[in-house]
Amino acid sequence: MTSRTVTLLDVARAAGVSKSTASDALQGSGRVAEATRDRVRAVAEELGYRPNSAARRLRRASTGAVGLHLPATATRLDYYMNLAFGAVERAQEDGLDMVLLAPSGAAGGRIASRVDGLLVIDPEAGDSAVPGLLDAGVPVVTGERYLGPSAGPSAAVVCDNAASLTALLDHVTERGARRPAVLAPSGSSAWATALRATARSWGLAHGVEVALRTVPFAATPAEAEETTRALLTADPAVDAVICAPDGSAPGVLRAAAALGREVGTTGGGGGTGRSNGTGGGTPPEPGIIARSGTPPEPGIIARSGTPPEPGIFARSGRGLLVAACVDGPATRGAEPPVTAVDLRPAAYGRACAELLCDILADRAAPDTVRRHAWSLETRASTGSTG
Repeated sequence: MTSRTVTLLDVARAAGVSKSTASDALQGSGRVAEATRDRVRAVAEELGYRPNSAARRLRRASTGAVGLHLPATATRLDYYMNLAFGAVERAQEDGLDMVLLAPSGAAGGRIASRVDGLLVIDPEAGDSAVPGLLDAGVPVVTGERYLGPSAGPSAAVVCDNAASLTALLDHVTERGARRPAVLAPSGSSAWATALRATARSWGLAHGVEVALRTVPFAATPAEAEETTRALLTADPAVDAVICAPDGSAPGVLRAAAALGREVGTTGGGGGTGRSNGTGGGTPPEPGIIARSGTPPEPGIIARSGTPPEPGIFARSGRGLLVAACVDGPATRGAEPPVTAVDLRPAAYGRACAELLCDILADRAAPDTVRRHAWSLETRASTGSTG
């Protein structure tokens, strides 16, 4: 039946049931046996059936749109843009438009009159707009749990953020780190809260003091650089830095380079290197030797008769491992490429939109919680080959 649109009657005939039974089975309503419901849904999927969204909206007096609320900082973060595209794509598959809501939010009643449901991503307990969205009178799916008080039930798609940071800390430890640090995000979202708590609990469990520094939720590379330079200057024993905010890793690399810390190893010999913006170095030019009669400064090999060239620095003998809690162009394109957690934002957006579509179609309960998988991508910044 690929030459024309598959109808509900086509599904009913192929499944051997009446049209009304097929409709009830697909909508999760009516008194339909579970085996019949499963058979009808399997047939519908096989035939490529899609509900008539226009007719469905007329029956339910719906708007045919869903709302998307993102954090106020989302417009400059690659993660949220990819998430939004994934959500839009999935909503359109069910004939729904996606409305991007202003970060300041709006009164619940006005929102409910414009959309059939809401996606609220990384809700902050301190965001004054969120309670009104959760109590707007339409189904709500949150991307990560809301940690503040909520008047009504909401569904959620969640990642195991504690497990992802644990994986990063375990990884840098396996690569030789003995004094890890975490640049954790501020704020009251579930993600930020989980990362700060995990840094502390991991340290207690392993008998290691994790140097925890708080940075803005959407810290810029410059902010990450400033925090990292202050951290490494005050605590030079730190041999691994895990930065949380999306896109901030290049700032950590710049700080390492400025302080002569070679990224990708926790140790290293002496010698000289030329800062290249990433913490790496170049071997000394041929003929560089100690000046006769004058011992060189520790870690510096002087050129006979001439001072070291500008940009030649003394290595401290320690390297630095760098990793990130959010993968993206900034980590993949860095030099060296940075080990990071791939949260698969486009797939995450799809998963959030899919759960909302399922709730609107009565295929899922309004308090359903689904889990989203992540993966650890190891790269040269932790001495890994990927």
